[in-house]
Amino acid sequence: MKDKREKRLEKEFARQIYELLSTRIKNPNITEMFSISGVRVTSDLEEAYVYVSVFSTNKDLADRTFKAIVESAPQVRKLLSQQMRIRTVPRINFLLDGSMEYGAKIDQII
Repeated sequence: MKDKREKRLEKEFARQIYELLSTRIKNPNITEMFSISGVRVTSDLEEAYVYVSVFSTNKDLADRTFKAIVESAPQVRKLLSQQMRIRTVPRINFLLDGSMEYGAKIDQII
C-alpha cells in the first residue's frame, strides 16, 4: 500500500507535468488536446509512469502528439528537477491511457 508521501508526489507530478507540457514545452507536434490521467511512482522513486490520454478525432494527429510527449520526457524531467524540492526526480515513462476509448466502446456496445 502506498504511503501518504507517494500519493502526494503522484498528484504533484501529475499537476506539474501537465503544466510543463502545456505551457513550457514548445514542441510543434503537440497539437491535440491531452490530459494526464494518472501517475504511478515506484516506492524507491526511481521511475514514474505517467498515463496520458490524447483526445482527437484524427488517429494520426493523436499518435503524433503522443510521440512528441514521449520524446519530451528528458526535458520534462529537467524542468521538474528545477521546480520541485525533492532529492531525485524519477525517470519519466509516458504510457498511453486507453481507458477513454475502452469506455466509449463499452458504451457503444450497451
